[in-house]
Amino acid sequence: MPTAETAAARPAPLTRDDIPGWFFRLDRAAFGHLLAAQTTAGVAGDILELGSYLGRSAVLLGDHLRPGERLTVCDLFDSEAGDADNAAEMAMSYRKTLTRSAFEANYLAFHTTLPEIVQAPTSVLADGRIPAGSCRFAHIDASHLYEHVAGDIAVARAALAENGVVALDDYRSEHTPGVSAAVWEAVFTGGLRPVLLTPMKFYGTWGDAAAVRQVLLARDWPAEGYTVDDDTIAGGQVLRLNYQVKAPVQQSAPRRLALDLLPPVATRATRRVLRTLRERRAVRPVPTS
Repeated sequence: MPTAETAAARPAPLTRDDIPGWFFRLDRAAFGHLLAAQTTAGVAGDILELGSYLGRSAVLLGDHLRPGERLTVCDLFDSEAGDADNAAEMAMSYRKTLTRSAFEANYLAFHTTLPEIVQAPTSVLADGRIPAGSCRFAHIDASHLYEHVAGDIAVARAALAENGVVALDDYRSEHTPGVSAAVWEAVFTGGLRPVLLTPMKFYGTWGDAAAVRQVLLARDWPAEGYTVDDDTIAGGQVLRLNYQVKAPVQQSAPRRLALDLLPPVATRATRRVLRTLRERRAVRPVPTS
């Protein structure tokens, strides 16, 4: 695992995929589509990101800024956490690699100016420093602790304009139950309307969910290698996007013949090995970079 010093000393990334992080192809497409559609429709507003790690998603958000719009990024980076639980989470996952200097270097590899950076716990934004209703898009990917995520959702709700969109990371991961609790609480008691679910992120709005849904359906996702499904949650229709899984390769005739000609013991052993390999491929996550 690289230290903070070696992370900061890395050469500037040549492509966005060179930036370490967990912001994968499907969500990059969803972010880009929603943000571009807002611009096409004449929707103006700032963008907010709570938790940025090394800048992989922030770089994309910066791509969609228009004159007069502002991207605000809030992250602890290499500051100390304000409470023991948050400090323990950072020590386990981020402390060895996350520095503000590394984030800035990554961002400046693709943009000429930095976003507005708030190096502090995301809770500091609850003081109203983000003007109410000023944002069109918010991305929450900071703490995984329930109390913190609930607070981040409240910050996003206050910051978003009427039909603004919020994306929340890790809403379904087994190691982040606090995120799940905060997200679904916001849905069932806080008026947040789900519009899109991906393997990694939840997308919702406190505005017109049907309008956001129509924006998403305007894109031919299957033609790009994705599946599109429908669900109903809290009385509203929700889209699910995922990666298409390639059909398994059929056994060739020569391979079948070879198995038929082997002694029974060898044939059974070979079939067991092939079956194990197929099962492992079936449960392996679909590549998303």
